[in-house]
Amino acid sequence: MNRTSRRAPRRLLAGIGAAAVLLAAGACSSDGSGDTGGSGGGASGRPTGTVTVFAAASLQESFTTLGKTFEKRYPGAKVAFNFGGSDSLAAGITGGAPADVFASASPRTMKTVTDAGDAAGTPATFVRNRLEIAALQGNPDHISSLKDLTRSGLKVVLCAETVPCGAATRTALEASGLKLTPVSYEQDVKSALTKVELKEADAAVVYRTDVKAAGGKVEGVEFPESAEAVNDYPIVRLKNAGNASGAKAFLALVNSAEGRKVLGAAGFLTP
Repeated sequence: MNRTSRRAPRRLLAGIGAAAVLLAAGACSSDGSGDTGGSGGGASGRPTGTVTVFAAASLQESFTTLGKTFEKRYPGAKVAFNFGGSDSLAAGITGGAPADVFASASPRTMKTVTDAGDAAGTPATFVRNRLEIAALQGNPDHISSLKDLTRSGLKVVLCAETVPCGAATRTALEASGLKLTPVSYEQDVKSALTKVELKEADAAVVYRTDVKAAGGKVEGVEFPESAEAVNDYPIVRLKNAGNASGAKAFLALVNSAEGRKVLGAAGFLTP
């Protein structure tokens, strides 16, 4: 056997060894047990890192509670919320704002995101909400109906018609044949509620969940026309989510029995 032939087995063994190393590395990197890097998954598949959630202002109290539950359940994971008017949040998402989850107060504002191709999968309705009048504490103006809001001298604030609570209010007014000119239009439901809490307005049309969250700072007045303007709330994971596994885990919590309990206690209706 010449010198060249004696070296061949060594080269073959070296090649096999290198291939084995590459295969082992490839097997580790393709393990489907959990996401890594930007997807926010740990080695065990548990979510890690920050989950950014864009959510309608009316979800603030219940989602904040669920966020704390999420962080307790998954040590090392955090939830960063951006609460606001659904239309503004949708515009931010389609404009490139980084977010993992979007929870909207209406299908119309969710459609802005889905039409732009920014949703991963089909949005699902997880709760519903209906309108209620928020009057000053103790209801000194004796408001008992939607029609009472049209009284002369009464300062009423409404949500802007571009946001879900404003669109729902317009539907309720049209159903009752009423016309109402508010002293101001607010860009989200919390801003409208705050006007009454600060006594800068006599009443506002908000969601029943916001009246409940106010904890006695305002007086809630139900009105039958609200049945004509019940809002569905859809939620979806976003296509360009930087923390996909975290987004999936947060959606799972929202749709779980625990999530439904928190949302129900806040006054939301089941779909």
